[in-house]
Amino acid sequence: MIRVYNTLTKSKEPFQTVREGRVGIYLCGPTVYKPSHIGHMVGPVIFDTIKRYLVYSGYQVTLVVNITDVDDKLIAESQQCGLPMPELASRMTEDYMRNIAELGVDSIDHFPRCTENIDEIIRFITALIERGYAYQADGDVYFDVAKDAEYGKLSNRDRDSMQGEGGEMAQRKRSNADFALWKSAKPGEPAWDSPWGKGRPGWHIECSAMSRRLLGETFDIHGGGLDLVFPHHENEIAQSECCHGRPMAKYWLHNGLMQASDEVGKVGGRSTRPSEGDIESQQTGKISKSKGSRPFRELLQEFQPETIRFFLLSTHYRRPIDYSEGRLKETETALDAFYRFFRRFERITGKPFFSLAAPLCRSEGDRPSGTEPIDQSAAEHRRRFLEMMDDDFNTGGAIGVLFEFLRLLNKFCDEERLDDPARRSPQNVAALCRATTVFRELSLTLGLFRNAPQTAPAGGDQRIVQGLMELIIHIRAEARKKKDFATADAIRKALGDLGIVLEDRPGETLWSVKSN
Repeated sequence: MIRVYNTLTKSKEPFQTVREGRVGIYLCGPTVYKPSHIGHMVGPVIFDTIKRYLVYSGYQVTLVVNITDVDDKLIAESQQCGLPMPELASRMTEDYMRNIAELGVDSIDHFPRCTENIDEIIRFITALIERGYAYQADGDVYFDVAKDAEYGKLSNRDRDSMQGEGGEMAQRKRSNADFALWKSAKPGEPAWDSPWGKGRPGWHIECSAMSRRLLGETFDIHGGGLDLVFPHHENEIAQSECCHGRPMAKYWLHNGLMQASDEVGKVGGRSTRPSEGDIESQQTGKISKSKGSRPFRELLQEFQPETIRFFLLSTHYRRPIDYSEGRLKETETALDAFYRFFRRFERITGKPFFSLAAPLCRSEGDRPSGTEPIDQSAAEHRRRFLEMMDDDFNTGGAIGVLFEFLRLLNKFCDEERLDDPARRSPQNVAALCRATTVFRELSLTLGLFRNAPQTAPAGGDQRIVQGLMELIIHIRAEARKKKDFATADAIRKALGDLGIVLEDRPGETLWSVKSN
């Protein structure tokens, strides 16, 4: 049975859906005012993987990620760069969509935008006013925190210590903790008509309105970064539950924040104190647009998308992610071991790893496929992988099992001499295919190894590159036959300096391009 850690109850709970067999997930998306950075990729990759695993486990899943396309930051940035806010938001949304698609995040069903849901938001605010949970003040509308006896139950904060918006808005509020549902328009700002005058929505109300429209008054999983627990998610709960008189979401899942590796503090700055898992320290070290992060498009020029996805999933989602480009390079090296096995598998079996028809649902994979010891070992690795994922979607532990599975497969090839065509048996080749199909089944639940990696320099003519490499490998082989090992080693080293790796196998030498 799947168990998930619920931030609301501070405990792991059995996963039981609101509607049998169906799962609704809402993930708070970006405010699109600048190009996205790697920190924006964490949530989409994690919850795309969670959806994949739930679908694999037999659920019908709807995943929603919102786009905040009107906000104080957007207004300020549009004024600074001289672009109308809708145009700026459209450009940055396109950047975000392109980036998550590169990472294989293609399971999101809806991307609702705040500006396309203004009528729904106004209806929601009107209902809160009618129920006595909100009040008007000079064109603004505020949520009255004092009317909600359970306010603060997600973050466990004392109400007296909570602060809302300051400035002129603070003078119109009944309490410092009250927060804006609707903000009256200032000169030159985008605005919409409402019963309270021209204005725009507050940040928190948009998610309550859009999640209700797409998933219902109560849905299964609400996700987001740990930094959203307060005030954003606390305020969402207050709005939704006071409006509907029922829980907003059954389970609140919060991913850890991305921070500079080996330090908590400004990216590029000096270390302040050891990294910890609590929200305060994670927020201090959080990678953000204002802390020296690179646009994600630049990062993709240096690292393959699968490297980044693999890196993001290598840590349990609730823990902080220690980020550095050095760690991404370590991930590249680790991935090379998998790619080498895939080439080895194709050489032995004549079948591309990426064409293996693996089970797409858990029940199908439960059926026994062989009785050889390698089949039993593969089944045991599968059991352990699923055990990790069932335990609060522990992708880090699951990837650890994949590494162990890889060692098992390579050991089987070595012990049975499968690289030597004269010594391999059809029975052992079939057993390798069965075990490797189990490996592919598991990796696909993480969205990994879906397609073959790039094997030649980008933009190069594959036929010419392949021909040149065959010529160089032939020259090196001739040098080795003549025992001219100095020349053979010099060729290997020169190719290695260019990022080309040679792999000597019985009867042949393979080459590949190592990711930069």
